[in-house]
Amino acid sequence: MARSPFCWGIDIGKCALKAVRCRLSSEPRKVTAEAFDYVEYPMLLTQPEADPVELVRAALQEFLSRNDLKGDRVAVSVPGQSGLAKFIKLPPIEAKKIPDIVKYEARQQIPFPLEQVVWDWQRLAGGIEEGGFVIDAEVAVFAMKREQVYKALAPLTQAGIEVDVLQLAPIALANMVMFDQLPDPATFDPDQPPASIVLVSMGVDATDLVITNGMRIWQRSIPIGGSTFTKALVQGMKMTFAKAEHLKRNAARAEDPKTVFKVMRPVFNEFAAELQRSLNYFTGTDRTATIGKVLLLGNATKLRGLTDFVGKQLGLDVQRLETFRGLEGPGVLGAPAFRENRLAFGTAYGLALEGSGAPGIRTNLLPREIIQERIVEAKKPWALGAAVGLMAAAAVSFLGMFFAWTSFAPSTYASAFARADGVKTQSQAAVSALDEVRQKRDAAITEQRALLEIEDRRFQSLDMLRAVQSLLPRDPAGQVPKNPADRNELHVTALDCQYFPDLATWFAAVQQQWAETHATDEGAEGNEEAAPAEGAAAPAPAADGAAPAAPGPTGPGWVVQLTGYHYHNEDHHKPDEAAQFVRSTIVKGLLGEGDDVVVSAGPMAGEAVPVKELGIGYPVIVAASPVRTIRVPKEGAAAPGDPQAPRPDLFPGAAQPEDLELALKRFDFTLQFCWQPVSPGSSKPAAPAAAPPPEGN
Repeated sequence: MARSPFCWGIDIGKCALKAVRCRLSSEPRKVTAEAFDYVEYPMLLTQPEADPVELVRAALQEFLSRNDLKGDRVAVSVPGQSGLAKFIKLPPIEAKKIPDIVKYEARQQIPFPLEQVVWDWQRLAGGIEEGGFVIDAEVAVFAMKREQVYKALAPLTQAGIEVDVLQLAPIALANMVMFDQLPDPATFDPDQPPASIVLVSMGVDATDLVITNGMRIWQRSIPIGGSTFTKALVQGMKMTFAKAEHLKRNAARAEDPKTVFKVMRPVFNEFAAELQRSLNYFTGTDRTATIGKVLLLGNATKLRGLTDFVGKQLGLDVQRLETFRGLEGPGVLGAPAFRENRLAFGTAYGLALEGSGAPGIRTNLLPREIIQERIVEAKKPWALGAAVGLMAAAAVSFLGMFFAWTSFAPSTYASAFARADGVKTQSQAAVSALDEVRQKRDAAITEQRALLEIEDRRFQSLDMLRAVQSLLPRDPAGQVPKNPADRNELHVTALDCQYFPDLATWFAAVQQQWAETHATDEGAEGNEEAAPAEGAAAPAPAADGAAPAAPGPTGPGWVVQLTGYHYHNEDHHKPDEAAQFVRSTIVKGLLGEGDDVVVSAGPMAGEAVPVKELGIGYPVIVAASPVRTIRVPKEGAAAPGDPQAPRPDLFPGAAQPEDLELALKRFDFTLQFCWQPVSPGSSKPAAPAAAPPPEGN
């Protein structure tokens, strides 16, 4: 049965499921929207108490109960962070050889074997083609790990939805901008392209930044989203996440709007700074590009004052994308639910454009085996008829062979069978030898890759050690107290590391120590753990001073152990003594409030970054001794047993030993924290390997 011209664009976000059903219009560069749906989850998928799988399943069931997808194409998006997008400038080359060079470039650009990924490519508009040669051509290559593809398809497959197009969300947004906001590419002058449009689509945990002029595309994911503002309210106003989310959405009607916006002001500044940094990088790499306007998408951009603030900081024309120029259909555009959430339908609109056949990026990350299975399924009736014919032919052939076998004389062919057996044995030996060579080759490749990763890991170890050194407390130069007990010092006697295939195993074993480390009122205040997993919400401390319910680290990584002591235990130091002094210094720094560290290597080499961006977190005091009094020689005094030491037994007037020694209160501790090495600024995290840990003492 022929499929309908309609396509459902489905965007499964972290706040809601958005879907729109479109077809190409008879009007040029127009599409008609026939239906839409907006299913908001009871809570955000990233909230600690949320069950994302169950929430998405329930949303899909509600969506299917209200809409009929039979016969329609379905296009679905995945977050930009889940895949890889590369835009490659090709050298002058024959047009027919572009697929070969693209495959070669894909092997160089994609950091995984091509057998482990699903990838696709498309040549972008622009370039000159003469006499079969292409000059200044640019291609876009998109890839996604195969297991992540099937993970993204799993909820739709379980709901009985057949997906026809799987696309990265930033590329769907780029399709929407090129179709809806830019002129027809056929009218472009390559020497004078139109000004680039900057699309800023703010989601729950991240913001997709897409810049395009119809000929070139540049995209980046910024780790700031709507929930970042909510978390700022949680921290600044000491309230639950749900209350903070409600307050953010109704900030203008709050009892004290000024205080609400003051708490969120740092996030405003950080968001504008990230946009400015991205635009500077883009214009620095493409000096011929010009920025026309900045369009904001996403319900989070409804936040009062955000548009004006970003426009003032960037010095550009910034406005929310309130109207889709290429979308028609009064039944959808006039619906109250669509008007209320129109800023959230950008990705779904772009997906529907691609699925309905509109011009733009037409790549598809749906695995080829799924497409082939559907083709086979459609041809099953023909295959059944062919199978019946083959069975009939096989029966006739069998009868002929049966009659021939009855007249067969084994002795006549004994020598031929013996030679055939010998050839078979040789063939099996050759196949075994080939398999052995392949195994050795694969082992050599694996070893080479491990050696290539050592360079980054070496610098990452140095960055981690610098971070630990920067977090140790110290007195300003020239202001060091004479009494060691009054100095802000932690004496580290040993530093050790141990690799864990899954850090959750370590964290489960130190739950009691975690609670004790973070249970005091002083330690609880501002105690928010920066979890390595992207998008994980940091737990707020409990009101009664108990340790926060931390989800804990997951995945491979190292556990770094510091062993040391301090003398900051006098009565006038209370309450900042013993374990509390460790909490208020290095523990607090490891939670993300320490000095920035200069990165040794990688995309941000030479730049200072926060400690948490190195993958450091979850500090736990795993062992501590009672405070005990020890005696140490005063500065400048000879140690006991030294020939220069006083001898009161021989010279009664000499100084007594107690006059030359200090009585200090010593507290010994053992501190552990997890470290999942990360190269700041890199598009992928550096996965720790089971290699010897960095040396330390």
